[in-house]
Amino acid sequence: MKVVLFSFALLMGSSACHSTPTEQNNQSEPALVQTGGSISVTAFEQQMTLPGVQILDVRTAGEYQGGHFNQALQADWLNRSEFKERVQYLDKSKPVLVYCASGVRSADAMYWLRDNGFQNVSNLKGGLSAWRMEGKPLETKPTRPEMDVAAFNASIKQGTILVDIGAEWCPPCVKMEPVLQQLQKEKGALYQLLKVDGGIDIGIMKYLRSEGLPTFIVFKNGKETWRKQGLVDLATLAAAVQ
Repeated sequence: MKVVLFSFALLMGSSACHSTPTEQNNQSEPALVQTGGSISVTAFEQQMTLPGVQILDVRTAGEYQGGHFNQALQADWLNRSEFKERVQYLDKSKPVLVYCASGVRSADAMYWLRDNGFQNVSNLKGGLSAWRMEGKPLETKPTRPEMDVAAFNASIKQGTILVDIGAEWCPPCVKMEPVLQQLQKEKGALYQLLKVDGGIDIGIMKYLRSEGLPTFIVFKNGKETWRKQGLVDLATLAAAVQ
């Protein structure tokens, strides 16, 4: 009986002093720690000033036009294909602030972003309703009048025109801006750039049968000669305006 008790004591001591293989693996490979969550209006406002922060409005384009934060990008959570396509251009290594009207859609979007590799995502608790309830203004930019088809056709009638259908709130459009600026430096004498706003010039988008942002179209003396939707490299754009 003494031998049995002594052996049992040795076994318990060994278990207390040595971790199992699973425990050793957990110690050597700590789980990634995600940051963020649903935060107050005050905290959200403070984080908006952080360097490199990305502000994402997950409402519809129509809601966005009714009032939004300056510098906010837009990707409609209810249009899942649009949402996935646009957020792929966000930087997963930088903080993301998401918001909607009441905080419900943006909370769902936050969890999706976290599940898909974004490590620092915060949601505005209560959405823009809570923001307005605390007397905070929306820093919106005034919109210009919508371009009509007659004015558009007059603009593309002569010469080589590169039409850029995009928007400041569209992530891939923002990504294309440095490319367009470089193209202007290198080939600016060959063409004119005409910007069509995807949130304002809806009639022109329908007229051109544009189905996504950004879309680039080249017209030469009023005739369409080239079209491409999505990201385009500098060499391809340069060849199109030659």
